[in-house]
Amino acid sequence: MDKIIECVPNFSEGRRPEVVEAIVDEIRQTPGAILLDYPSDADHNRTVVTFVGGPEAVAEAAFRACKKASELINMEEHRGAHPRMGATDVIPFIPIAGTDMKECADIAHRVAKRIAEELGIPTYLYEQAAQRPDRVNLADVRRGEYEGLRELISTPERQPDYGPARMHPTAGATAVGARMPLVAYNINLGTSDMSIGKKIAKAVRGSSGGLVFVKAMAVELKERQQVQISMNLVNYIDTPIHRAFELVKLEAERYGVPVVGSEIVGLVPMNALIGVARHYLRLEEFKSNQVLETRIR
Repeated sequence: MDKIIECVPNFSEGRRPEVVEAIVDEIRQTPGAILLDYPSDADHNRTVVTFVGGPEAVAEAAFRACKKASELINMEEHRGAHPRMGATDVIPFIPIAGTDMKECADIAHRVAKRIAEELGIPTYLYEQAAQRPDRVNLADVRRGEYEGLRELISTPERQPDYGPARMHPTAGATAVGARMPLVAYNINLGTSDMSIGKKIAKAVRGSSGGLVFVKAMAVELKERQQVQISMNLVNYIDTPIHRAFELVKLEAERYGVPVVGSEIVGLVPMNALIGVARHYLRLEEFKSNQVLETRIR
């Protein structure tokens, strides 16, 4: 495979395994697409799928999965802790090998246009595929979520890049973009107090003065009676995992709240974990080719 592109679509379903399987089967059955991972979260009511392939394969697989999601997920009935605006909430394309961001942005445009024209789902372009500066940040595109966008989609500032200026009756709207690899990293706190979680998230996220390359929000984990700081580390080199962890831990200590665990959602670049090992183990002169599996490959 001369070109490798990663695609990480997020679907607004994390509680019905049969629906998730039907969606990922569309990816499995697309020639040239290789399914890597698809963890679901019941509290978020969301599934994050990761697959790779060449440009045409990832574009086709993303469209097929979006189509199946539009048939099986009704956003009028959807409830979950994670922000969302559609059955297929986001579809990012990520350059891995033999390609670049421009090609991924071109694929994003093609897929967004096809979703709008063939499925009648309004689509927005974000990150490196954005056509407007106010749509680079996914949070701005998704502001108000499904319910809010349903009321505002016909206004000039919220009209989609492709498709009708109205929500699909069941599938909502979809954001399609191009970006670099990110780390989806969550930290669980030993408290059920959402007001504390919101203060910590505000202190951590870049948009409110925290770490520049961190997007963060507080999420209620009802079954566990915990609050989670859910983060996207959009540049894990300049803002590594351990830095985000330490800042959340430091802020939590202000309120007498312990960190009880953390999780990585989906796949993570090996160098991001090596960075954690270097920091906490005080490794000197450690190189990625010292990892056994890397040397074997």
